Amino acid sequence: MTAILSACAPVPQTGAAFDAEHNARTALDWAGTYRGVLPCADCEGIDTVVTLEDDGSYQTATRYLGKRNSVTEEQGRFSWNTSGNTVTLGQREPVQYFVAENRLIRLATDGSRITGPLADSYVLTKE
Repeated sequence: MTAILSACAPVPQTGAAFDAEHNARTALDWAGTYRGVLPCADCEGIDTVVTLEDDGSYQTATRYLGKRNSVTEEQGRFSWNTSGNTVTLGQREPVQYFVAENRLIRLATDGSRITGPLADSYVLTKE
């Protein structure tokens, strides 16, 4: 009888408490190295490698394709947003990535998703 009553019970609405417990930070295997070529206004693309560590540190390496051959590297600590789905890297010029299953999605400077024909080009894939 209890099983029947449980099956008929209303499904709880997804609330803030549930969302706070189930997010990219807590539910995904996000630590690791991500790679991709991001769009560039005045070059062939930006070869980008981002490594996120479990301890909150990160390393990045970027190379502007078709320009100089030097690699720019940065390291530091990253922070999560309160929703646990976006990380912010850097202090001088912060960069935000939405954390998805085996992917980091580069966000616009205001933290919004990039839209338009190049939107799919702003994805780094986990190695």
